Order: sequence, then structure tokens, then C-alpha cells
Amino acid sequence: MGKLLVTVLMLSAYLFGSDAAHEGSTDIVQRTVNFLIFAGILYYLLAEPLKTYFSGRSAGIASELEKVQERLRESKRLKEAAEHKIDDANRFAHELSEITKKECKILSEKIMAQTEMDVEIAQKHNNALMDLEKRKMVREVVSEVMGDVMSASDAAMGKDAMTDILKKKVA
Repeated sequence: MGKLLVTVLMLSAYLFGSDAAHEGSTDIVQRTVNFLIFAGILYYLLAEPLKTYFSGRSAGIASELEKVQERLRESKRLKEAAEHKIDDANRFAHELSEITKKECKILSEKIMAQTEMDVEIAQKHNNALMDLEKRKMVREVVSEVMGDVMSASDAAMGKDAMTDILKKKVA
């Protein structure tokens, strides 16, 4: 049917073409009819492919727009998730800071208590060493005095004389 119509239209364009220039009259009607036939043929041949192209192009643009909107929604969702993670991290950092401060306080108190105990132990040890040294000194003094007394016993000293010598050495 379409081929028949195209053939008829082409023949009519040939039939309506005129030699008006030879006759001296104008052929505006024939030219208008030829133009309309030509426009009809162009419309008939190009209308469907152009419609298909532009509808496909519109669908492609719509699908690309939908993809872009989906990526935008995904980006917003990821942004919200990242902001939520940042808030969680800030909260965790604050809690960690508070816990660290408490632990530092507890550790410093433990260290101070241990240091005080170490100081007390060191003082007790020092006192024990001082007592030991005093006893050593007393023994040395007593040995020295006894050595002096023994050497002087040859001179027949009495108990009173020995007591006086011991008092002098001890004082």
C-alpha cells in the first residue's frame, strides 16, 4: 500500500509539473502542489524513524536521569551513614577520654599507695639497720672496754673503777 501511494505521488508530481515559463503564465499552484507532495513523501518516509529515534532518546534520557537520581539517593544514604559513624566515633572518643581519666586517677592512687608502703618499708628497714649498727657499736665499745679492763685488771682495779670506765665509754 505504501509503495503504491509513493508511486502515485511521484507520478502526480511529474504530471503537475508544468512548463509555465514557456507559456508566460505562473505555475504557483502546481509548485505548491509539488511541494505538498514532496513534504508528504518526506513525512511518510521520515516520520516513523524520527518518532522512534526521539522516543528512544527520551527513554534513554529518562533512564539516565533515573540512574543519576538513584546515585544521588545512594550518596545521601552513604553520607547519612558516614555522619552517623562520625557521631558514634565522637561519642566513643569522649567515653574513652573519660575512662582514661578515671583509670589514670586510679593508677596514680595505686602508685601513691605503693610508694607510701615502699617508703614505710624502707624506713623500717633503715631503722632495723640502725639498730643493728648500734648493737655492733655497743659490742665494739664493750670489747674495747673489756680489753682495757683486762689490761688494767693487772693493776687490780675494783668494780667501781670498771663501772666508771664503762660509763665513760658508753656516754
